[in-house]
Amino acid sequence: MEKDIQKDKVLWTKNFVIINIINLLIFFGFQMLLPTLPIYAKKLGGTNSVIGLVTGAFVVSSVIIRPISGLLLDKLGRQKVFLVGLFIFIVSVFSYSLVPFISAIIMIRFIHGFGWGAVSTASNTIASDNIPKDRFGEGMGYFSLTSSLAMAVAPTIGLFVISKYNFQILFLVSTLLAVLGGIVAFKLEYKKIENKEQTKTKASLYEKVSINPSIIVFFITITYGALTSFLPLYASQKGIENIGVFFTVYAISLFISRPIFGKIIDKLGFDYAIIPGFICVIISMALLSEASNISMFLISAFIYGIGFGATQSSLQTMAMTGVAPSRLGAANATFFTAFDCGVGLGAVILGVVSANVGYAQMYLWASGSAIIAFILYFIIGRKRKLQCKTLKL
Repeated sequence: MEKDIQKDKVLWTKNFVIINIINLLIFFGFQMLLPTLPIYAKKLGGTNSVIGLVTGAFVVSSVIIRPISGLLLDKLGRQKVFLVGLFIFIVSVFSYSLVPFISAIIMIRFIHGFGWGAVSTASNTIASDNIPKDRFGEGMGYFSLTSSLAMAVAPTIGLFVISKYNFQILFLVSTLLAVLGGIVAFKLEYKKIENKEQTKTKASLYEKVSINPSIIVFFITITYGALTSFLPLYASQKGIENIGVFFTVYAISLFISRPIFGKIIDKLGFDYAIIPGFICVIISMALLSEASNISMFLISAFIYGIGFGATQSSLQTMAMTGVAPSRLGAANATFFTAFDCGVGLGAVILGVVSANVGYAQMYLWASGSAIIAFILYFIIGRKRKLQCKTLKL
């Protein structure tokens, strides 16, 4: 049901609580599959290159659908895009257990990316609709905690399920979580996009005022692509087992830092969150390149969580600030398209680098992308920051 949402300074409204619960459920089901689908593909006879296609197909489709979803969110409304995306997501996850063939898994993964790209863009837009402008940084920090919590717990649970039961149970649990999220979604009140708002803004797949912070986040997420793709291989090379704890520490660090930096953005401004964040990401990559034991890996994980939490939430806030309500969908799509591209291209580019110089040197190279993001912030990011300050948002 679409309604006019009251704009006030109350953050924890019924609507905001509900969208946080929904995001947690959907993200939990999504994160359970990240470390387990490659194992499933391997079990079905997939080679390493084919397993790469399983990941690549998902990234390609999610990048394709995000700008289209953003446009539709602003033209058709939040509810239709959100529920259709969720339906595709649910059907895709359930379908993994029906066709145990590697070629079918790649096709389903491609369709799954469409559902994930649409539903995640919509959920971020719905959250944006329900956060007071003067508490936007804080609100997005709390909203991001749901994904951080899922990131910390869900992969471990997914691996536990396939070790104790089987992949069919895993797919069923993931499906049920998404279905539960869909049921809760019927309690949401969606922002109504007025016709007069739509006529004030030109229809476009991308939001112009969100481009600068999106470019910067692209270079930051290259480092995240390096972590998700190559860290287990790097740790194995160093003789370190159970490296999954790295991502747990990283997620805990995100969980702690995001709300803190959100409040800092609202009270002191972007510099006080983004600059320390960049420094932390650079340091963490440099430490990782020199890591020789589990302690160094975990220190790097904690520092990276602080840095990534500060920069990602700050840049997302910057991308949303000053955007017309009828363009929030496009703004979220612009930001997360750049986010996905950074992760995907980071894995590809740094994979080539690692083949030539090794994993340790690759992470030192990855710190270079964070340095580029740091420089770009002072060239194009601060210009956007001054626009936000002028708008007093």
